[in-house]
Amino acid sequence: MKKTISVGIIMGSDSDLAVMAEAGTVIEEFDISYEITVASAHRSPELVHKYVTTAKERGIKVIIAGAGGAAHLAGVAASLTTLPVIGIPIKTKSLDGLDSLLSTISMPPGVPVATVGINAGKNAGLLAVQILAIGNKNLESKLIAYKEKMNIEIKIKGEKLSEIGYKKYLASPVDDLRPREK
Repeated sequence: MKKTISVGIIMGSDSDLAVMAEAGTVIEEFDISYEITVASAHRSPELVHKYVTTAKERGIKVIIAGAGGAAHLAGVAASLTTLPVIGIPIKTKSLDGLDSLLSTISMPPGVPVATVGINAGKNAGLLAVQILAIGNKNLESKLIAYKEKMNIEIKIKGEKLSEIGYKKYLASPVDDLRPREK
């Protein structure tokens, strides 16, 4: 039986892949299926149109779109569907991603794009999971466990910092500060 794809990840260029892969990694952690592709709002608008307008047929419930510079991909995607679209502004060389951020968040009334921070692939993946968890108790339970694990990790790091001081903490390998799996 073919697994239904729940999240579509689209990027304007393969140079965006490292950031977009962070979203995929988070989605995989929650055992959600996704697909990932490259299609540019400016260089291949017909691919974007086909991808977005056929997304529901493929079972997609959330689209994550990342682009840099003019960063119109998320807005174009949102204009073509009623599915929630999460935009990831990608950091650029010329303006450090501020151009991408402003383009992604500057949507006209009626075409909303949920926008995460610059290069925030992880948060985009988590937001997609949270959207999907609205009607899924199993997924909601996984999110609760995920957030509790973060809470415990921060508590352990705070205790370690208090115990050894900031100089030794900064000199310690990161792995020494993380809680051990039981």
